[in-house]
Amino acid sequence: MSSRIRKIMAVALALVMVAAVAGIGGCTAKTDTSDTTGGVTKGGTLSYYVGEPAYIDPYNTQESEGTQVEQSVFDSLTAFDPLNPTKLVPAAAESWESNADATVWTFRLNKNGKFSDGTPVTAKDFIYAWNRIANPKTMNTSTNQVEASSISYHLAVIAGTDDLGNAENGISGLKAVDDYTLEVTLKKSFGDFGYLVGHPALAPVPQALVEGGVKYKDASGKEQTVVYGDMPIGNGPFKLSEPWKRNQYIKVVRNDAYHGEKPLIDGIDFRSFKDPNTAYTEFEAGTLDFTQIGEGKIKDAEAKYGVADNGYTANPAKQVLLGAENSIYYLVVNNTIKPMDKVAMRKAVSLAINRQAICDNVFEGTREPADNIVPPGIAGYAPGVWPDSKYDVEAAKAALTEAGFPGGAGAPEISLSYNADGGHQKIMEFVKADLEKIGLKVKLAPTPDFATYLKELGADKIMIGRLGWSADYPIMDNFMFPLFKSGASDNYSRYNNQAVDKGLDAARQTPDDAARLKAYQEVNKMVGADLPVIPVMFYKHHHVASARVHDLTYSAMNLADFTKVWLENGGK
Repeated sequence: MSSRIRKIMAVALALVMVAAVAGIGGCTAKTDTSDTTGGVTKGGTLSYYVGEPAYIDPYNTQESEGTQVEQSVFDSLTAFDPLNPTKLVPAAAESWESNADATVWTFRLNKNGKFSDGTPVTAKDFIYAWNRIANPKTMNTSTNQVEASSISYHLAVIAGTDDLGNAENGISGLKAVDDYTLEVTLKKSFGDFGYLVGHPALAPVPQALVEGGVKYKDASGKEQTVVYGDMPIGNGPFKLSEPWKRNQYIKVVRNDAYHGEKPLIDGIDFRSFKDPNTAYTEFEAGTLDFTQIGEGKIKDAEAKYGVADNGYTANPAKQVLLGAENSIYYLVVNNTIKPMDKVAMRKAVSLAINRQAICDNVFEGTREPADNIVPPGIAGYAPGVWPDSKYDVEAAKAALTEAGFPGGAGAPEISLSYNADGGHQKIMEFVKADLEKIGLKVKLAPTPDFATYLKELGADKIMIGRLGWSADYPIMDNFMFPLFKSGASDNYSRYNNQAVDKGLDAARQTPDDAARLKAYQEVNKMVGADLPVIPVMFYKHHHVASARVHDLTYSAMNLADFTKVWLENGGK
């Protein structure tokens, strides 16, 4: 399950975050906490598959694998309820509020919050951490090289972070009122800022350990010092027990200094394998407790292990998780390349695609056709709001004629690009066949890997490609602003609509929750009419837990709740 910068997702069979505005509808899953043994037992170590992370240091935790580990070791100011991602809950902050126009936010930290070495967490630790993210001259402690964070855009709304954070002198919009009160001044009103700071990477870090290294005892009992990026010390429910063993494992154990709900298990072994299919083989051999289900094995897994009632919480005999994710797979269309600069041409492509066939044949019916860019679990979703995101061959042919290419006559060859390392070939073969049915000539154009693919996408060398998007935080803004704001770095469609730009700015600056949500919905309608990208499908989980695992919730945010999970007989 790999996601890249801003949760651009690198693989089709896996992906990372979700949901809403406080008090407004969305995806709520019922708790499924069946206990087949008659009592909860403590102890044991959970064996959990992750692909090899890029980073576990919060300053640059940018993809789903690293985020999974990092969120077990760190708490941000706020968090999202695992079973109801529309609900914002306290984490490092026990309370927060904004002024009337949502330009100044005040967060009151829990005074019992500590790093796992026992050092109190203060407002200055958040200021140091956020400056570290924003400052382009930050040092990657693992490589001892200057490496700007790829996630500094999260902080761009804060006063003093122009150009994404020339923060050598500190971000001017951050103020420690006292040890346990953090005041944040924004450039403009942003009513959803409380959700933004729930991003796992916006956690506090201890300056002394970042700059001086982390001490630990090796297997022989000898004290060693390791760089912070290889063994970050956090304020979350777990802590690393030894330095990160790259391409093998990351071991974390319960953090007894944690101020919140203490985990029931002793620890987690995050284990890396070359791909999900290898991990699933290990799972079936009994050496893993949680993993993705191997390709083509979902129906078989359902029959073997049973399906969770709520789609999110694994228990014995209800071990397969198929809950909806707040993520979308879509075709990115370069709106500046002929003939895709024509709305009618984009509509023809969209209407020609049989999304249900892709979901059924490639994903064993475990995906849902996407009818707009915003997933159903995000507050503000409305069915069918993008009218041309559906399958209608006759309408596709009519749109092709409107674009000036009746029956495909005179149309240039359509190029479908994708990264060959992510399992996208079958999807693109279905799309190619569908477009050929309306008379278009189509070629497949794979690139060897996701890194190469992104470079070509960024250089405007791709006519139509594929991308996945998983929310960084659970609000409509996260599916609208990064993808459709003119000039936004993830606006690979090069979409430019001044009315949409103004609408997005106005929505962000609306303090009232209900009014803000309505404003985003209106913007979504405008974008849907232009169809700058082509939604294909909404993701669902395809994960499974072992029979000894109880109450493991894997949320629509694609993050596991490790505080409530317990193992049969304490894992013995």
